[in-house]
Amino acid sequence: VQLQASGGGLVQAGGSLRLSCAVSGGTFTSYAMGWFRQVPGKEREFVTAINWRGEIYYADSVKGRFTISRDNAKNTVYLQMNSLKPEDTGVYSCAAGLFYSGSLSSEYNYWGQGTQVTVSS
Repeated sequence: VQLQASGGGLVQAGGSLRLSCAVSGGTFTSYAMGWFRQVPGKEREFVTAINWRGEIYYADSVKGRFTISRDNAKNTVYLQMNSLKPEDTGVYSCAAGLFYSGSLSSEYNYWGQGTQVTVSS
């Protein structure tokens, strides 16, 4: 199973970005999909996840600003990020989990390479 994240970039505070994560191999509809972010010197942080039933979970820090969605026909999960803040800066990685869709990164089975998001103030 391979995950390819894209869509990162540099944006001013208050702006928007849309990340994509394309999944190849395996059965996409069997996976819960999550997004995590990390900055140097800090632990990887849960952002959001969507499971095979379409149930969605968000970290409190992004509720109301970020939206996760999945397109099963395209084997792709998206992360729409609005009202971005400088503290949203980090490397965003997508992950696929066979039996888990929560906030623990160690429980996900497959990871993409990450895409850099930088929010300037």
